[in-house]
Amino acid sequence: MRHRDKRDIETSGFAARFYDQLLIIFTVGLYHKLLKAVIHAMNIQPEDHILDMGAGTGKNALFMQRYLKDGSITALEIGREMKRQLNRKCGKYKNIYLENLRIDKPLPFKEQFDKVFISYVLHGFGREDRAVIVQNAFQALKPDGKLLIFDWNKFDLQESGPIMRFFMHHIECEPATDFIREDLPKVLSYTGFSDIENHLYFRNQIRLLSCMK
Repeated sequence: MRHRDKRDIETSGFAARFYDQLLIIFTVGLYHKLLKAVIHAMNIQPEDHILDMGAGTGKNALFMQRYLKDGSITALEIGREMKRQLNRKCGKYKNIYLENLRIDKPLPFKEQFDKVFISYVLHGFGREDRAVIVQNAFQALKPDGKLLIFDWNKFDLQESGPIMRFFMHHIECEPATDFIREDLPKVLSYTGFSDIENHLYFRNQIRLLSCMK
């Protein structure tokens, strides 16, 4: 829910200041519990080095940090308000690093990370930019590294009920309606990922998609 179009990919104002709270409201209080379950399913190891692409307010990083001992999290975020909140939440942790980098542009990382996590960000970009982001993740991962995408599943919006249709048409960003039609596993396979798995949540409309480099 964070990106509107290619010219405006930074969440700002009211939406940025109350981003976590809005997600809780939109998911009827389930987001916090669901995110904890998803991060538990990532099977994070104490020594993992994780790239969080589109880290937002730092909520994801806080949950992931609990599983780390010698590992680290590199959080990529460009939004000023988001970075302010991330620094406030995560600044005391010496193994969480914030980088002001756009995920839809070439990144300086090559085979540095055990896991790449993309949480509710990918659906905010058009298809070409999504392909670039997936390729960036592939290049950033070590051999046998894992990409994990927490986002909307592929589903038929017309069969999803009036509440979801209203949400997608009036609250979600425009690219999301295309994202839920795209065969994302096919994109991942084309990029070079394998062992693609879906973990489904919330009436199969949300998923954690995992794959290996």
